[in-house]
Amino acid sequence: MVNMKAALAIALVFVGCCSNVVFLELLVKIDPGSGNLITFLQFLFIALEGFLFTSKCGTVRPRIGLRDYTILVVMFFVASVCNNYAFDFNIPMPLHMIFRAGSLIANMVMGILILKKRYDFSKYLSVGMITLGIVICTIVSGTKVESTQVLKNAADEDPVSVFFWWTLGIALLTLALFVSARMGLYQEVLYKRYGKHPKEALFYTHLLPLPFFALLAGNIWEHIQLANASPLQPIPALGVSLPITWIYLLGNVLTQYVCISSVYVLTTECSSLTVTLVVTLRKFVSLLFSIVYFSNPFTIHHWIGTILVFVGTIIFTEVVGKILAALQPAQDEKKKVK
Repeated sequence: MVNMKAALAIALVFVGCCSNVVFLELLVKIDPGSGNLITFLQFLFIALEGFLFTSKCGTVRPRIGLRDYTILVVMFFVASVCNNYAFDFNIPMPLHMIFRAGSLIANMVMGILILKKRYDFSKYLSVGMITLGIVICTIVSGTKVESTQVLKNAADEDPVSVFFWWTLGIALLTLALFVSARMGLYQEVLYKRYGKHPKEALFYTHLLPLPFFALLAGNIWEHIQLANASPLQPIPALGVSLPITWIYLLGNVLTQYVCISSVYVLTTECSSLTVTLVVTLRKFVSLLFSIVYFSNPFTIHHWIGTILVFVGTIIFTEVVGKILAALQPAQDEKKKVK
C-alpha cells in the first residue's frame, strides 16, 4: 500500500529543494560570502512560523526533551553553517554538491559504527553507484579552483593562498558531511523513543540555534549591506523596485521552508538511509536542472553519471523484485483458473 504522506513529502522535497538550489546559485554568483546571512534568514523564518503555528506562541509544551533537542540543534547548526560558509572559501557550487552527494556513504558508515547496522550487498552496491554517478557529473561541471573573493585587482590572487582556503573549505564540507549523517541517525533514535513529531522537531531545531548567530553578527551585517547595495529589480505587481539580492533571498528562504519541512516529515515515515537516498537523488536532479537552466554543457560524462544514478536507484529500491512479487499472485491466480 502506497504511503501517500511519504509520497507527498518526497514530491515537495524535489520541488522545494531543487528550486532552492537555483536561488542559492544566483545568490552565490552575486555574493559568494553570503552563506551566514542565508542561513540566519532561513532559521529566523522557520522559527517564527513554528512559534506561531506549532508552539502556538509558546503555549504548547514540547513532547521531546529539550536536552535531546539541544544535542540535535548543535549538530544541525554546525552542519548548516559549515555548508553555507564553505562558499566563502573558494568552493564552487559543483564541488559543494560533490561532497554533499557523499551523504549516503557517510550515513552508512555512521550507521555501521554507531548503530551497528548491517546492510545487504545490493545496498552497498547501489549507494556506491549513486554516489559515483553524482560525483562524475559534478566533477565535469567544475574542474578548476578559483577564488570566490571579490578582489580589487586580479593580480591580488595568490595561487597558494587560493588553494589553502580551498583546502579549508574542503575540511568544512567534510565536517558538515559526517555531522549531518550523525544527526540523521540521532533523529531516527529520537523518533523511536518519543514518537514522530516532525513539525515540533523542525521548530526547535531552528529556534534554539538563533542565539548562536550573535557570534556571526558582524559577518551577517556586512552582507546585509551588500544585499542593500545590489542592483534594483522592478516588481510590477507592487509598483516598487527592490534590491535583487533580497528578492533572491526571499525565494531562497521560502523554498528552503518547503524543502526542509518536507524532509522532516519524511524522517518520520522512512529510515534515515532512505531519507538520505531521497535527498541525494534530489541533489542529482538539482544538478541536472542547474546544467540546463544555467546553460552548462551536458557531456558524455553527464550521461554516464545519469545512468549510474538511475540503475543504482533501481537496485536500492528493489523495484524489479517488488514488481515481480506483485505480479506473482496474479500469475498464480491464472494458473488456478486454468
